[in-house]
Amino acid sequence: MPLDHTPRRIVCLQPNATVILAAIGELDRVVACTRYCTDVVPGIANSSRMILSDSWTANTEQIIAARPDLVIAAVPYGEKAVSEILRAGARFLGLAPKILADIYTDIATIAGLVGAVDRGEAVIASVRHQIEDTRAKSCDCLKPRVFCEEWGKPLIASQPWVSELVVAAGGTFLGEPGQQISAENVRQLDPEVIVAAWCGAGDRVPLEKIIADRGWQNTAAAHADRVFCIRDEFLNTPAPTLLQGLDALAFAIHPELFPQAQGIRQITREPTCTLPNPAP
Repeated sequence: MPLDHTPRRIVCLQPNATVILAAIGELDRVVACTRYCTDVVPGIANSSRMILSDSWTANTEQIIAARPDLVIAAVPYGEKAVSEILRAGARFLGLAPKILADIYTDIATIAGLVGAVDRGEAVIASVRHQIEDTRAKSCDCLKPRVFCEEWGKPLIASQPWVSELVVAAGGTFLGEPGQQISAENVRQLDPEVIVAAWCGAGDRVPLEKIIADRGWQNTAAAHADRVFCIRDEFLNTPAPTLLQGLDALAFAIHPELFPQAQGIRQITREPTCTLPNPAP
């Protein structure tokens, strides 16, 4: 019987690695992860796994304490954090996806490392199928202008993989993916749909406040109340979780075609105060 040389104790320093391992049925190998992983893989929230700093703030002593035979980290990296990871001495896999094709490669790579190649390919096929199914449903529609942001101060457009999902959901992505942009430039682009998915903010982006503070009240999106918050982990985790983000984007962009999705919140307005009629 051949020896099993696959890693048995894996430390995940970003949620995408944890999500991928869960998707291919290998979550039992994860002995430590970050607190953000519990947002996307709820099953680990009450487990005995160690909770460590992520790949932005990694700590050597924490990693060593988990006794890993593989550490998986991903962007964003802190320069000092990479040194801390390397000092721990375990095998290190560093991921830096930009587009959907990179994410498929990451899934295949992790699946190969743990001896689950076929399951990895099945997950990739499923993700691709659902994206293409959404694309087919929206392909003949008008393509509204969509601005998606992953951070508010400074204002940064969402990553390239989000721009691909916007197009698949029947929209036109505004701005340069992953790059800083001014509020004035966004106003001039006049988005018809605005989506905020701030890293680490969950679903707590203050939509009414950002529209007012940035002077976006006269954009087409604000006039039509088509301003949305999508949960951070649904768009900013480069893993199969993106399918939940795709569902939310599809509803935001084409609500006439796609049902209300989980993890999306639409702008609300204060009710208008109606003054009583003056006494005769």
